[in-house]
Amino acid sequence: MTPIDDSAPVPARDMRHWLDSYSADHQHPTNRLLHWICVPLILWCAIALMWTIPVPSWIGRQGFWAVAALVLAFTWYWKQSRRLGTALLMALTAFALLTELAYRELGPSSLRLLALVVFVAAWIGQFVGHLIEGRRPSFLTDLAYLLVGPAWLMDKLLRRFGV
Repeated sequence: MTPIDDSAPVPARDMRHWLDSYSADHQHPTNRLLHWICVPLILWCAIALMWTIPVPSWIGRQGFWAVAALVLAFTWYWKQSRRLGTALLMALTAFALLTELAYRELGPSSLRLLALVVFVAAWIGQFVGHLIEGRRPSFLTDLAYLLVGPAWLMDKLLRRFGV
């Protein structure tokens, strides 16, 4: 019996591979529609929930944790694709600005409650879509697909506008 060499590097996936693989799990029109609705909502909710995490004044201001996470996400997108990274930077910035406005209007408790309710409803929508599709969600095979979902939608949007 030959031993398995775990030290060998795993080949890096390029963005096209991620998008094609994600697309293969999202063929049913209803599942695709639900993803167009639910993925942006889940993304915004994740930002909003992180926005409400208290920030010690010596670190920064409210929203610091969300912005830190967005910088990490953007870094991954940029490394994968400059085209998608640029477009997603604009979308993530818009979500951050929207969240800052909501935080100022609603306050942390109401924003957190709203984000939690929408987050749960949007995930239910995602799982309903996958039940209809008959395939399990991609992120169950690799958590990186949680980042691929927004990129998949942005790629489709950019292609629709010829970018």
